[in-house]
Amino acid sequence: MEITTIHKIQKEVEGLDAIDVIRYIEQQFGEQAVFSTSFGIEDQVLTHFIAESGSQAKIFTLETGRLFPETYYVWNRTLEKYKLSIKAYYPDTVAVEKMVTEKGPSSFYESVENRKECCYIRKIEPLHRAIQGFKVWITGIRAEQSANREDMHMVEWDEVNQIIKIHPIFHWSLTEVDNFLRKNFVPYNPLHDKGFPSIGCQPCTRAVQAGDDFRAGRWWWEDKSKKECGLHITK
Repeated sequence: MEITTIHKIQKEVEGLDAIDVIRYIEQQFGEQAVFSTSFGIEDQVLTHFIAESGSQAKIFTLETGRLFPETYYVWNRTLEKYKLSIKAYYPDTVAVEKMVTEKGPSSFYESVENRKECCYIRKIEPLHRAIQGFKVWITGIRAEQSANREDMHMVEWDEVNQIIKIHPIFHWSLTEVDNFLRKNFVPYNPLHDKGFPSIGCQPCTRAVQAGDDFRAGRWWWEDKSKKECGLHITK
């Protein structure tokens, strides 16, 4: 991907409201855009915008097999409200069976290497299948979510996955997200009201204390600098 193309898109979406960014993606890429949702609050905002704008972007989620019951609840509520098709991508059965047979169901607690192996099998490999053939990947990333994401940009080239990534609510604050959800009656995961700002797989996520880092509840047993699963590594 030529860097000039990324700069061109960055310039054209600069200053646009999030829904206008979605409309821009629709105009420029249509069905060549794909949106990944984990049913977190940021993703629910974007699902609302996609439905409201009539975007042709395909929507998918990664069904890791270890999600919270509350995540399935909001998944169903989202389908009921927006009538959108959300494709589920599951991990490769053979790979999961091999890992769990050889290392047990909780090997990810034992080392960073084991945790990354589990993330790769349950999330990264299915992601590669989900975005294959698309030109643009829409995400709900916000800059303030973690220090690792402050160096990202609203529009960037993902060299690892060979795809343009656009984050329409990149500059939104958590307060803006919360206000939007309530004003527009957007369904959201009830765990967010119980101290879970970031929600992933059930064994790897816990509530955080007020003032803690946004991702403090993810892989809490690991060093802070390692707290990414690899979905959004761009280089």
